[in-house]
Amino acid sequence: MQKYKIILDCDPGHDDAMAIFLALGNPNIDLLAVTTVVGNQTLDKVTHNARAIMEFVGANNIPIAAGCPRPLVRTIQTAPEVHGSTGLDGTHLPEPTQPIDQRHAVDLIIDTIKSHPPKTITLVPIGGLTNIALAVRKAPEIVELVKEVVLMGGGYHTGNRSAVAEFNIIIDPEAAHIVFNEKWPITMVGLDLTHQARPNDLIMEQIARLNTPISQFVVESLNYYTTGYRQRNGYSDHAPVHDLCAVAYVINPSIMETVKAPIDIELQGTLTTGMTVTDFRMPAKAECHTQVATKLDNPKLWEMFINSLKQLGK
Repeated sequence: MQKYKIILDCDPGHDDAMAIFLALGNPNIDLLAVTTVVGNQTLDKVTHNARAIMEFVGANNIPIAAGCPRPLVRTIQTAPEVHGSTGLDGTHLPEPTQPIDQRHAVDLIIDTIKSHPPKTITLVPIGGLTNIALAVRKAPEIVELVKEVVLMGGGYHTGNRSAVAEFNIIIDPEAAHIVFNEKWPITMVGLDLTHQARPNDLIMEQIARLNTPISQFVVESLNYYTTGYRQRNGYSDHAPVHDLCAVAYVINPSIMETVKAPIDIELQGTLTTGMTVTDFRMPAKAECHTQVATKLDNPKLWEMFINSLKQLGK
């Protein structure tokens, strides 16, 4: 059985927690490190949440390091209207007691990549891209060492923080510009894909029936997340669980359809700053290093996630 080695760079966040559970519960994933970055909440809060989640599932042997407390250039933007004042409102986790790695997240990322054979580690950023941008600026040689970058962020058609910009990109567009313009393989799992990643009542019932502490946390978390989503958007659907999709792609790329296309980041537009400008005008050239996810097998995604919860509950 092939194991996919990943570094998860995150800002927990309800959907980040689901991504962590999928990574820890799937036998094909070897989670080497968790790093945190300002995003859904302040760095202190998201780092606390990452520690609490990891300790909750007993993953105390995986290093966790705190990263950048602010974007490269811009002022801090967080999302309390989505994730609450703690970043995990509506849930209850014990206070974490395990210490974090004393390295800066950027150094943990670089050290981890360099301590493994080339082309064996996938970077999975599911928050803003500040840590990844600084890592590649500090150690540009990692571009040739990383297998691929699979990120949750952006969107080729629509946005959520603005008409055309997605939250993870617009909170640090300069960092995103750095990451997308390096020549490592990038798969952008953006809003066009993640908006398809919605549970339904039956899936929520299946999760609840597992009746484990972790499944109870998942139900609490997704119920809070969906309640806010419905209030803000006026929808009756369950909320899309964005960050789950990036980890799912690493486990099984066939769960999504992708299209190779050049992608760049708008930095100066009055109305379009943070847009992931994706060029579909003609077939991408062979040297194109970026692709976008377009279509999701949603039943397979939730089957994969529920199987991970079962494994964690054993």
